[in-house]
Amino acid sequence: MKQIIDQHRRQFFGVAAGTVAAGLGVVGLARAETEAPRSSAANASFAAIKQIDAGVLNVGYAEAGPADGPVAILLHGWPYDIHAFVDVAPILAKAGYRVIIPHLRGYGSTQFLSSETPRNGEPAALASDIIALMDALDIKKAVIAGFDWGARTADIIAALWPDRCRALVSVSGYLISSQAAGSAPLPPSAELQWWYQFYFATERGRAGYEKHTHDFAKLIWKLASPQWNFDDATFNRSAVALDNKNHVAITIHNYRWRLGIAQGEAKYEEIEKKLAAAPVISVPTITMEGDANGAPHPNPSAYAKRFSGRYEHRLITGGIGHNLPQEAPQAFAKSVLDADAA
Repeated sequence: MKQIIDQHRRQFFGVAAGTVAAGLGVVGLARAETEAPRSSAANASFAAIKQIDAGVLNVGYAEAGPADGPVAILLHGWPYDIHAFVDVAPILAKAGYRVIIPHLRGYGSTQFLSSETPRNGEPAALASDIIALMDALDIKKAVIAGFDWGARTADIIAALWPDRCRALVSVSGYLISSQAAGSAPLPPSAELQWWYQFYFATERGRAGYEKHTHDFAKLIWKLASPQWNFDDATFNRSAVALDNKNHVAITIHNYRWRLGIAQGEAKYEEIEKKLAAAPVISVPTITMEGDANGAPHPNPSAYAKRFSGRYEHRLITGGIGHNLPQEAPQAFAKSVLDADAA
């Protein structure tokens, strides 16, 4: 299988097999190939959405590639959906990977199995969802890659379940935090970037997001990726996922939990305690950042020491914003392949 993957890597990226992992041994900035922002995706959609019971959820997910290939799980953020990876998935599938792209709780066709389950958006719950999905699909180990909420979830899995993680690709790097860390005030300019978090802390904000979900999401897309000229068709294709009946509740709880004004679930307390200690990530990792990311994000130098294994940071140039996999799918797919290279 490795020979097949190396062959496809050479075909797509012109990289000699066996050399792609060399850069992972050096912590620092690595400039990847420039990829111009695009107005719409080359691939219209996924062929079909599958459903499976996993933990407290019935999870909707897209799948591509050979069933017996090494697995790559791709995780979207807020307020996006699985179509962030619609151009990444075919590249990885052609390289021999089994690609799994789930709707997170509160998105698309993913639903809770019980009306009694709290509509909880805390990070430990989201990470536990993915472990449950891997168990349901009998996936022992996978490359975990994501951005925004998806990157945070991927970081948590890599840190606390390293035996389930072949490698990690995380846009904006190390995003593990805690309620205690979130209570520390930031400089005014940084607080301004989190305006929606404070808006969501109010009942007016919850009602506003419920009433104007699509308009709110489109505004976030524009602010987070100011140079990405996406068209209405591209946005509308993803906005459908925000119509999930639990989406507003999950979103509001996530941001209120970060501010310490909403409680989590007792069953996740031990996980959150471990995360509050800022655990080091030991699995092979590539972190990424777009050069035009308009969303709040840490400086790469602030988190480089949180990765103790093979590690590299890549700055993707050309006006690439927050939704890096959709804006620069070739660069994102290449990072998945390179991070997993033995």
